[in-house]
Amino acid sequence: MSAVGAKHVAPWKIEEVNRLKKLLKEGKVVALADLMDVPARQLQEIRDKIRGKMILRMSRNSLIERAIKEVAEETNNPEFAKLADYIARGAAIVVTDMNPFKLYKTLEESKTPAPIRGGAVAPCDIVVEKGSTGMPPGPFLGELKSVGIPAAIEKGKIVIKEDTVVVKEGEVVPHKVAVVLANLGVKPVKVGIDLLAAYEDGVIYTPDVLKIDEEKIIQDIQKAYMNAFTLSVEGVIPTPETIEAILQKAFNNARVLSIESAYPTRETIGDILAKAYSHMLALASELSEDALDEELKELVSSTAKSTKEEVEKEEEKEEKKEEEKKEEPPAAVGLGLLF
Repeated sequence: MSAVGAKHVAPWKIEEVNRLKKLLKEGKVVALADLMDVPARQLQEIRDKIRGKMILRMSRNSLIERAIKEVAEETNNPEFAKLADYIARGAAIVVTDMNPFKLYKTLEESKTPAPIRGGAVAPCDIVVEKGSTGMPPGPFLGELKSVGIPAAIEKGKIVIKEDTVVVKEGEVVPHKVAVVLANLGVKPVKVGIDLLAAYEDGVIYTPDVLKIDEEKIIQDIQKAYMNAFTLSVEGVIPTPETIEAILQKAFNNARVLSIESAYPTRETIGDILAKAYSHMLALASELSEDALDEELKELVSSTAKSTKEEVEKEEEKEEKKEEEKKEEPPAAVGLGLLF
C-alpha cells in the first residue's frame, strides 16, 4: 500500500484507545453514561460520591466506539460490540463490580436538584407554591405577574397568592419563565450522570429496564408471600413456614367440632359441660316456676338477677356520659375563657 494514501492516526488516539480497551476488559459490568449536561462543579461532587464504587472515564465518542468494537473482536464477543450502539452525546465509560440495577440506582441517587434552562422540556408539572418570596417590593413583582403568577405586596415582601402551575409536563419552558423560576429558587430538574446502557454477562440493560419501583416490588413480593401462605394453609399443603398454622387450624376445627357435636375429649369436656349448663338454664327460664325444683328456681333467679345488674350498670354508664356531655361548655365559650 502506498504511504501517500494511508490514513495517519495520531499516536495519542492509539494510546487512548488502548487505555480504554484495558479498562473495558477489567470490569465485571461495563456501562455507558451521558455527561453532556453536567456542570463541572456538580460533576466533581458526583465523582466524590461514587469514588470507590466505580471508575468513570470520559473520552471522545469515536474512540469509545473503537475501543468497544476492538475488545468485542479480540474476545470474540459480538454481543459486547452492540454496546457501542448506545453511545450518545457526551458519552463516558463506567466500570464497576455492582450489578446494573444497583449501578443505575447509585447514579440516580447521586443526582442533585438544579434550575431548569429556558428551551428545555419540563419533566413534570412545574408548580410555584404560594407564600412569601422573601423579596422586597420591586421589578420582580411585575416579572411574576408577566408569567402568570399571582403576586402582591404583604408586610413589605412579595407574596405569591396561590399555587400556580407555570409549565405543564412535556411543554417547553420559555426563557422568561426559566429566569423567574431560578430567582425563586425552584429546581424542578435533577442534574447528574444519565446511564445509557449497561453490559453484564452477555446482556445489555437499558434504563427502561433498570428503572424499577422498589416499594411496589416489595409490596408485590409480600402480597405473593401472603397468598402462597394462605393457599398452603387452606389447601393443607404443609411447608416449614406454614405447618404450625395448619396444625393450629386443624386443632381449632377439631375443638369446635367436638364442642358442637358434644363429643367429649380431655381438652373440650369443660366447654361441652359449660354449653350444656347454659342451655339448661336458658330452657329452665322459659318454663313456669311450677315445673322447676327449688335448686333450678334459685339458679334461674340468680342468673336473671346477675343479668339485670349488668344491664343496669351499662345504663348508668350511658347516663353518666350523657350528663358529662351536657355539662361541657360550648367550644367557643371554652376558647373565650382562655383570653
